[in-house]
Amino acid sequence: GDVIHRMLTATQYVAPLMANFNPSFSRNSTVRYLDNGTVFVVQWDKVYLQGKEDMGSFTFQAALHSTGRIVFGYKEIPVPVLRISATQHPVKAGLSDAFMILNPSPDVPESRRRTIYEYHRVELDTSRITSMSAVEFTPLPTCLQHQSCESCVASELTFNCSWCHVLQRYL
Repeated sequence: GDVIHRMLTATQYVAPLMANFNPSFSRNSTVRYLDNGTVFVVQWDKVYLQGKEDMGSFTFQAALHSTGRIVFGYKEIPVPVLRISATQHPVKAGLSDAFMILNPSPDVPESRRRTIYEYHRVELDTSRITSMSAVEFTPLPTCLQHQSCESCVASELTFNCSWCHVLQRYL
């Protein structure tokens, strides 16, 4: 989206491992990305936690496939994630999405109040994040995968559709 707000980073993320990492600690630490048109990969390579460099370096990545599939790969996790302190920065792993609405403030007509609605979150059990492990997210079927309302209505979706703008009726 085109709206930047600091709370959006708390509610909109794709995070294989969010923590207080310091990529500038070592010359060997890098954050790299690759986009080949079918997959976008971000890799954190040999990154250290700020102020906890003695814990060792972390190497992990997120791969976002054009099919909607997301894979988090963990090559090197030197300590249990539950031991990472969240006092300086939240420690999270998972996916979250939200949107923001600018509402006119009733007290001051020319001002706007921002309201953030988080509508979906998948949190990983961080105790299961270990070296040489991976997590795969596969997208659920949606109405958007169909080319017409007829094919959507005829499909066997795993959720209840609510409204079809073409048919102008609830499904």
